[in-house]
Amino acid sequence: MSYDLAVWEGDRPASDKAAADVFRLLCERHIESGSQEPPSDRIRAFALALLDRYPDISEQDGEDSPWSTAPLMSEAVGPLMYFPMVWSRCEEVSAWASQLATEHGLVCYDPQLDRLRP
Repeated sequence: MSYDLAVWEGDRPASDKAAADVFRLLCERHIESGSQEPPSDRIRAFALALLDRYPDISEQDGEDSPWSTAPLMSEAVGPLMYFPMVWSRCEEVSAWASQLATEHGLVCYDPQLDRLRP
């Protein structure tokens, strides 16, 4: 079982419901469509910052990584990154990742809780 976060470029939605609507729209456009669009510069920088702290699980030093998929960069498409982490570390890692998203000027949405973070 994994725990997922969504991070995207754009203005912070006014409510959790508005964020859920934006998230669904972004998923339709960039994930469900099978888009091969490379990540935007800001999303790429965010993903690289995640990997600076915790390497891909496919890397030699990634056996303790919290990511559930590899390469993690493949979860970044255009202005959106929707990425899974292992359930056992979700509290620690999701809190850090949501703060990192804020530092990068990105919106962070938690689909499990249906709310914006932090």
